[in-house]
Amino acid sequence: MTIVRVGSGAGFADDRIEPAVELAERGRLDYLVFECLGERTVALAQLDRLRYPDGGYNEWLGERMAAVLEPCVRRGVRVVTNMGAANPLAAARVIVETARGRGLRGLVVAAVTGDDVLDAVRAADPPLLERESTVASLGDAVVSANAYLGCEPVVRALERGADVVVTGRVADPSLYLAPLVHEFGWSAKDWDLLARGTAAGHLLECAGQVTGGYFADPGVKDVPDLARLGFPIAQVTSDGSFTVTKVAGSGGRVTVRTMTEQLLYEVHDPAAYRTPDVVADLSQARLEQVGDDEVAVFGIAGRERPDSLKVSVAYRDGYVGTGEISYAGPGAVARGRLALEVVKERLALIGIPATEICFQLIGVDAVHRGAGHLPPAEPVEVRARVAGRTASLVDARRIGREVTALWLNGPAGGGGATRDARELIGLASVFLPRDQVSPDVTLLES
Repeated sequence: MTIVRVGSGAGFADDRIEPAVELAERGRLDYLVFECLGERTVALAQLDRLRYPDGGYNEWLGERMAAVLEPCVRRGVRVVTNMGAANPLAAARVIVETARGRGLRGLVVAAVTGDDVLDAVRAADPPLLERESTVASLGDAVVSANAYLGCEPVVRALERGADVVVTGRVADPSLYLAPLVHEFGWSAKDWDLLARGTAAGHLLECAGQVTGGYFADPGVKDVPDLARLGFPIAQVTSDGSFTVTKVAGSGGRVTVRTMTEQLLYEVHDPAAYRTPDVVADLSQARLEQVGDDEVAVFGIAGRERPDSLKVSVAYRDGYVGTGEISYAGPGAVARGRLALEVVKERLALIGIPATEICFQLIGVDAVHRGAGHLPPAEPVEVRARVAGRTASLVDARRIGREVTALWLNGPAGGGGATRDARELIGLASVFLPRDQVSPDVTLLES
């Protein structure tokens, strides 16, 4: 059977670049996929585009493309990525200019648009999934609404000869499914094949997580050479069967255990993993170690895709102000607690209208709360942290300022004080009938 090799070049917006270069050079790939778009990531990108109309794409786009385009072109590897975020057309232009700067002429870059459905959502005013109200209840705070597109527009771009496809909000596994549908000619209604391709995409979408990243636990789940963690490759055949592996000699490992954790990651119901392309049944999946750092996956089935597409609605949700300061040596915990009490009282005295506020000692109770979780021995260093939500940026900045003021107005020995204030973006989810979403493909050439 024909085998298509698809590699994962990134699993989130700030992922490392070196493993992708390793895949481009040594992975014997047909496709290299960069998945870099979380729900909040695209919302923040929309804010960036509001400030800078030519912005709104992933900040590492140029650097990533500069690193991989030449080896990908040399080895015939096509690239698919959602680094377009809120502005795929601008991202496509960046890729074209990067290719020209590397002397790569004739490179065809496709921008997939149409996931921005703000107008349609405002007109339909669908109910929010997280609360008993509709989009209209968010008023003028709404910033964006992006639908999770499936693989279809990416397949269309590949059929039109794109060497690089850059998208906005496309469902993570759909980025990987598209090359398989294109290469094998799978029917848009062959649910079992689509489910198997989706499972392969889901396993690869978080990159290093399936090769030992976010898995390693010294003495419990040891992972070799984590500093040189390699990213995964799916080897897929036309019947949808596949194995997952990595570049020989790269760091990390691919085992049934690493694969099982990723297979269940972010899956609400393994028997009904809903994507825009198919509802995949992962509940009967069987994983088998078939070689060193190679695992085969069996037992994936699928059924008809949903009638509606999920839409992430982003809205302005106030501001958060934070401040931190460290204390070390004898009595560090007592001085840290005094610092928090001082800030709490000062914020009350000046009347900061915070709707939520927390006071934490990192190293004591920032993650584990309550007396039952206190450390057995007093830490020799702690970091006091205050964070509060406010309606204005001015009030948010005042929270951090009260913490940094502890330097000369608080307990002895405070150091390393920092403060920050930023706007908060809230997220809500709705469903929109897929016939109200119209993806489009635009081609550019270097």
